[in-house]
Amino acid sequence: MNQYKHYSPDEFKGKRVVVTGGTQGQGRAVVERLSLGGATILTTAREESGELPPRTIFVPADLTTAEGCEKVAREIFSRLDGVDILVNVVGGSSAPNGGFAVLTDEEWWKEFNLNLFPAVRFDRALLPSMLKQGSGAIVHFSSIQRKLPLFQSTTAYAAAKAALTTYSKSLSKEVSPKGVRVNVVSPGFIETSAAERMIQGLAKQNGTDIQTARQGLMNTLGGIPLGRPGKPHEVAELVAFLVSDKASNITGAEYVIDGGTVPTV
Repeated sequence: MNQYKHYSPDEFKGKRVVVTGGTQGQGRAVVERLSLGGATILTTAREESGELPPRTIFVPADLTTAEGCEKVAREIFSRLDGVDILVNVVGGSSAPNGGFAVLTDEEWWKEFNLNLFPAVRFDRALLPSMLKQGSGAIVHFSSIQRKLPLFQSTTAYAAAKAALTTYSKSLSKEVSPKGVRVNVVSPGFIETSAAERMIQGLAKQNGTDIQTARQGLMNTLGGIPLGRPGKPHEVAELVAFLVSDKASNITGAEYVIDGGTVPTV
């Protein structure tokens, strides 16, 4: 956790936080950062991965199913008696390469069940309590691939993330007047431990070094002007800002964190 240099141990004291997909990668970084700020956190994934930070409760569940989301929601109310901050990180893609022709109905449903419906289900379960207390902050993780899809392998993933972003905007317009802020974070290439393993595999497969493999992966995205992938802790700092009182006038916004990959202002 020593990559976090600027935080107050009391900035999230007393806050009840839910982070989906919080045992690895960007989700794990979010859990670590909010824990450093004093939050009490409940996180969930299919399985635990290593020791979690202080004041963190883990609930195993398959969030691609309605039953899994309902199980976690029950645990949230049982253990936390409600929620102040919800960060929906869980997502990813398992679709095969090959473009549109290999995307069966089953593959399409897999992508939407992982990248859209967990957010929809948790919002439906948790928002009523936030609205009752008149406050709350929600962050949904989308992706720059909603704008820059890689047609060989991520068409369905990109479509699901686009749906999530549009849904989030609509939700913000509905609940922001009642005290609950909703924002979207859209990462580009973030070098998580899983990405590091992929880079190592590409280097071995192609007989190159790590730097060459990393650059090749960046090139497939059209390049990264900053010259490097992002780091999970950088994404976590953005989330910490968005769910904090410092961002009290920010809602319905999408924050892209991609080192300049998306060529727009």
